[in-house]
Amino acid sequence: MKKTSMHRSENKFMKYGLIGISVLFLVLMLIIPLISIISEALAKGFNAYLKAVSDGYTLKAMNLTLIATLIATIMNTIFGICVAWAITKFQFRGKNLLGTLIDLPFAISPVIAGLIFVLTFGKGSFLENILVENNMKIVFAVPGIILATIFVTFPFVAREIIPLMNAQGTDEEEAAAMMGASGFNIFRKITLPNIKWGLIYGVILCAARAMGEFGAVSVVSGHIRGKTNTLPLHIEILYNEYQFSAAFAVASILVIIAIIVLVLRNIVEWKSKKGV
Repeated sequence: MKKTSMHRSENKFMKYGLIGISVLFLVLMLIIPLISIISEALAKGFNAYLKAVSDGYTLKAMNLTLIATLIATIMNTIFGICVAWAITKFQFRGKNLLGTLIDLPFAISPVIAGLIFVLTFGKGSFLENILVENNMKIVFAVPGIILATIFVTFPFVAREIIPLMNAQGTDEEEAAAMMGASGFNIFRKITLPNIKWGLIYGVILCAARAMGEFGAVSVVSGHIRGKTNTLPLHIEILYNEYQFSAAFAVASILVIIAIIVLVLRNIVEWKSKKGV
C-alpha cells in the first residue's frame, strides 16, 4: 500500500513537473515574443500602426507574398497528390529514392536552396544565355521568389497524405478499376474522400510555410523595394532602417495570419478525428 502511494506521488510529481516545463518553455519562446510584437507594433499609437500596415511598400510586399503563396500552394498540392499516388499505388524502380528526395527541403538550409537557384539561373550559369536570348529573368525577380517558395514547401502536402494513402491500401481502387471506373473517377469517389482532411491539413501547412519563408527568398529576391520584397523581407528592411514600430506593425500581420492558420489547423484536426 505504501509503495503504491509513493508510486502515485512520483507520477503526480512527474506529471506536473513536465507540464510546468512545457508551459515555461512556451511562455519564454512563444507568449513573451508575441506580446512584445503586439506592444511594439502599437507603441506609437493605433494611427501609426494603420499607417505602417497600409503603406504602399507594405501592400506591395503583401501582394507579392500572397501571389507566391497561392502559386506555391497550388503547385505543391498537385505535385503532392501525384507523387503520393505514385508512391502508394504503384511499384517501380527508384521508389525509395523518390520518397527520400521529397524530404530534401527539410534537410537543406533555405539559404542554400536560394543559392542553388542563383547558381542555376543567375549570371554566369549555364542557362544564362538561354534566359537572356528569351528575355527571361528568374533571379532577382518574381519568378525566382516563386520557385524558391515552391522548393522549400513542396514536401508538406505529400508528407501529409502519403501515410493516409498507404493506410487506405489499393483494394478499393482495384475493385473499382475492375468494374470499369476511370482513374479520375476512382480518385474522386474513393481516394479523395479518404484523404481530404489530410490534404487540407497539408495545404494549410504549405501556405503557412510559404508566407513566412525568409532564407531562400532573401537570396533570390535582390531586395528590390516595392518589386521583389515579400512581407518577411520588408520587415527586415524596416528594422534595419530603425523603423522599429513599423517593422513590428508589419510583423503583426504575419502573427495574425499564424493565429488564423492555427485555428484552421485545429478545426481540420477536430473534423478529421470526428470523421466528418
